[in-house]
Amino acid sequence: PVTLTGDFKSAIVIDAETGLVLVAANEAKRRQPASMLKMMTELIVLEHVAEGDLKLEEEVKVSAKASNMGGSQVYLKHGEVFTVEELLHALAIHSANDAAVALAEHLAGSTDAFIDLMNLKAGEMGLDDTEFHTVHGLPPGWRQEPDLTTAKDLAVLGRELVKHPLALEWASTKTAPFRDGKFTLYNPNKLVGKYRGLDGLKTGYTGPAGFCVTASAIQKGKRLISVVLGCSSDKARASVTTRLLTYGFNWYKQIPVIAAAGEALPDPVTVKGGKKKKVPVAYGASLTVSVPKNREGDIVVENEITQPVQAPVILGQEVGQAVVLLDGVELGSVPIVTMEEIAKGNWLNRLLN
Repeated sequence: PVTLTGDFKSAIVIDAETGLVLVAANEAKRRQPASMLKMMTELIVLEHVAEGDLKLEEEVKVSAKASNMGGSQVYLKHGEVFTVEELLHALAIHSANDAAVALAEHLAGSTDAFIDLMNLKAGEMGLDDTEFHTVHGLPPGWRQEPDLTTAKDLAVLGRELVKHPLALEWASTKTAPFRDGKFTLYNPNKLVGKYRGLDGLKTGYTGPAGFCVTASAIQKGKRLISVVLGCSSDKARASVTTRLLTYGFNWYKQIPVIAAAGEALPDPVTVKGGKKKKVPVAYGASLTVSVPKNREGDIVVENEITQPVQAPVILGQEVGQAVVLLDGVELGSVPIVTMEEIAKGNWLNRLLN
């Protein structure tokens, strides 16, 4: 990847499908994430919804603690009742700290219990440089530890969040009504509607964190995720992000690795207990992968075949996978299939085999 300089402290762009890193600068430097941390709060709630453990229409009663949050908020009052979905709107669109606390308390019983879930999830996802101490990302108060993460870890988190269609729907909403239209939710992400294909994901700002954004955009059927941390202004955050994404989208080349289905492999596969000892095999489909320019020569195709195959063998039977790798990252795979059928052998064939 190229080196990048500009008004930011760290940055990264990855391919959302494969996780391949395209551009990076200080991507492993630990910094405060500010409100981008809410991507984890949202992910955990959405995963509980997907598992059926939590319902979007479920009612949440606002606690005194939630009603006393500072920073970006929707001014929840103690005792007010909202649905999980309404609070998710406030969290995802408006970046409301009070909504984050209300959801965390409702799901886990307390913010401390929810923070445990956040750190467990971070561990599961391999976010080794991330530690959470809040559910909203506000700077630490007296005797509190700061939330810490890296551009690299946030890109992985963003990659997980975009798997939830609702997260993208909310992240690309500019304004929405709240509290029966008495309050309007405003999306702080100025890039929504300005950059082609951009549909998310989360901005952040505090003094220690600077201006940050995890963005996601789709062009020519490819989704990229970019993260910038520590910009000096909202304008810088937007301009660095557009540079990163544009660079990423133009840095790709489509390479046909397997030209057509039925392309034969040089070596046949051993057959056990059949009329014949070997069966010819071929790729079951064509495959084109996206590769950063000038990296075509570094593509590796690994044919993973389980041998021997037990007779009878049917035509087109899957006997393995061809996996295409770049720097150990899987770019795509196709099945390896048999090109003829082989009947079970009689006792003599079986003896000779």
